[in-house]
Amino acid sequence: MPDLVARDATEEASAFAHPAVEPDASAAYGDDPDQVVDFYAPRGGQDGAPLVVVLHGGAWRAPYDRRHITPFAAFLADRGLAVANVEYRRGGGDGTEAEPVAGRWPETFDDVAAAMDALPDLARQALPQADPRRIVVTGHSAGGHLALWAAARHVLPADSPWRLPAPPALRGVVALAPIADFAAAVERGVCGGAVHQLLGGEGEYEKRAPHADPAVLVPTGIATVVVQGRADIVVPQAVAEAYVCAAAKAGETVGWTLLDEVGHFPLIDPAADACAVVAEEIAQLAW
Repeated sequence: MPDLVARDATEEASAFAHPAVEPDASAAYGDDPDQVVDFYAPRGGQDGAPLVVVLHGGAWRAPYDRRHITPFAAFLADRGLAVANVEYRRGGGDGTEAEPVAGRWPETFDDVAAAMDALPDLARQALPQADPRRIVVTGHSAGGHLALWAAARHVLPADSPWRLPAPPALRGVVALAPIADFAAAVERGVCGGAVHQLLGGEGEYEKRAPHADPAVLVPTGIATVVVQGRADIVVPQAVAEAYVCAAAKAGETVGWTLLDEVGHFPLIDPAADACAVVAEEIAQLAW
């Protein structure tokens, strides 16, 4: 374990060492300052590029915003993809500075649903090079959870305010080390109990999990790939694997890409070979 801890610290430092990359355009999907999408144009100027929606991680906590994943967004744009980097409201108001609360119920989900619904029109206005008919959603860690959730809104409970009447118009979803199975994440104490915080504390888990847990929102019929590092100690392999197994039991095959000698952060680090693997998985769905 000490070796894995040291590896994780080194990988995290590498991923966060890149300077933030400013977007080519931004657009609001609501009135809150966090209800904004940054757009990155495909490098090379080609029109009709698939649109990759990026949902950042950070345990749904306020200190981690979309800025830390902008180098990854730019990396995808450099490969000819149009990119929408979505911000959303996160937790933090009731926690300590060292350990802020994870997520806000229902605002975190309100925002992801609203952003996804608004994105085709926003992209047409802000990023005319993008083809909003070809959308792939990706997300890392807590953002991987949100990406899976965004692709499953048509199978939410009938009384869910976020339910869609039909499957979303997506080419697919690529979830990177996602918090994809809440029971498995809770069992392992992922991110300091972030799942229980996201769902609103004691007494709310059983009521809200059916509206939020990707592992119970299967099958979706949406092409789905999970990319996971075997050496990940932040969101261990067992969490994503539990989701893949739940999907299989529901009759759905989920792509499952395991990377040896890779932890949590190389998946979004443009300097890491794992990031190129992620870009290829996205491109295969997008094109």
